[in-house]
Amino acid sequence: MDASYINERRRFKKIRGPLSNCGQLTINRIKLIDMLNISRHSISETVRSKNYSSLEMVEKKQAGPVLKRILKWSFFLAFALLLLPWTQNIRSYGSVTTLKPNQKPQSLNSVIAGQIKKWYVQEGDFVQKGDTILQISEVKSDYFDERLLERTEDQLKFKKESIEAYNDKIKTQEERLAILQNQQNLKVSQSKVKLQQAKLKVQNNMIAYEAAQVQYQTAKNRLKRMDSLYRSGLKSLTDLESRNIKVQEAASYETAAKNKLLNSEAELISLQLEISNVQAYYQSESNKVRSDRLSTLSTRLDSETNVSKLENQYSNYEYRQGLYFILAPTDGYITKTNTSGLGETIKEGEEILTLMPKSYDLAVEIYIDPIDLPLVKTGEHVRLQFDGWPAIVFSGWPNASHGTYGGIIYGIDQFISENGKYRILIQQDPKDHPWPDALRFGGGTSSMILLNDVPIWYELWRKINGFPPNYYTGKDTKQAIKKKH
Repeated sequence: MDASYINERRRFKKIRGPLSNCGQLTINRIKLIDMLNISRHSISETVRSKNYSSLEMVEKKQAGPVLKRILKWSFFLAFALLLLPWTQNIRSYGSVTTLKPNQKPQSLNSVIAGQIKKWYVQEGDFVQKGDTILQISEVKSDYFDERLLERTEDQLKFKKESIEAYNDKIKTQEERLAILQNQQNLKVSQSKVKLQQAKLKVQNNMIAYEAAQVQYQTAKNRLKRMDSLYRSGLKSLTDLESRNIKVQEAASYETAAKNKLLNSEAELISLQLEISNVQAYYQSESNKVRSDRLSTLSTRLDSETNVSKLENQYSNYEYRQGLYFILAPTDGYITKTNTSGLGETIKEGEEILTLMPKSYDLAVEIYIDPIDLPLVKTGEHVRLQFDGWPAIVFSGWPNASHGTYGGIIYGIDQFISENGKYRILIQQDPKDHPWPDALRFGGGTSSMILLNDVPIWYELWRKINGFPPNYYTGKDTKQAIKKKH
């Protein structure tokens, strides 16, 4: 570079005439060399820069010092920013909802199949609980009869009357059974009296038979003695024959007594058999009456079953007729109708329209990744930004943000959702500004779950390395940990 400068100077000295005749390129090169301090030689005394406007503009610029100052203060400012506190947070998006199931949009369904007969509302109308929304007509042939309830009631009445008739029949049979039981007792008592008489008669005949036996034996003994006396000549043949006749009479009397005894014993056995026959007869008659009574009772029970079925059927018919008018289950607004035309057929359980309750407690549902789930617990504070409400958000400085609203985590789902994330429910923070009254169900939200406070440099270092946020613990938990240590 010094050799080039020397050559230029030599060439400049050889040039004669005014300096303006020198080549402009040569002068600029020389001046540039001198300005950049590339050489130890200077031409500032030889060349006047005021005669050259471009050279003068270049010499006046002080880009180097300014750039140095900018870089220096930028460095100090960046260093100071890195030391500022930063609130770690988990960003997520969700929608406005409510915690209570009865405050969510209600799908109004038809319990029975029917045909649309008349509409009483239109979309956007406000209805109160119990207001008629729609009337439908019957489409099933089983319920076409206009006097269906009346005919069913008549059948029910006849069945109840038949039950009363069966009750009377059962009562008559029970009376018949009591009469038979009474007759049986009387007959058996009568037979027992006769049986007792027969036993006494047998006993009397037995005594008479024994007496006849003794008399016959005595007559035979006398005949033997008479025969002995006759042989001895002490008695006559007439006396012997008379004694023999006495023996024959005693034998006849013994036979008659025995015959009476046997007849009385036969009569006793007959009476015993008669008692058994009486008992068997009345037992058979009683069993027959009991069988008829059980049959009647079974028929009555069947009739009672039919009555219960008819009562159930009548209640179903009566309740079904009440379903022809579809009523509003709660106060709310008609938002969307899925069926519209008159005469259009709807199926059982088919959704007819959607009803949005009039008042509901606002909440927000958001979804977080499973990796962030251990960092979240109920009771933590959340900053929310609602769609349609302008806001200036500084994610690391929630207190400096404007247009955001406070919330508290109310619940965390215990199972993962279909989108692979966990759902979190957030309710309004009572200590913060109230949420806008104009919020509507289903509106979009952007949320920040606030975690620990760290320096900005730490947060940058964490994100560069892909580390998760610090696990957040409240003041009470931190104090408990310190006490343990």
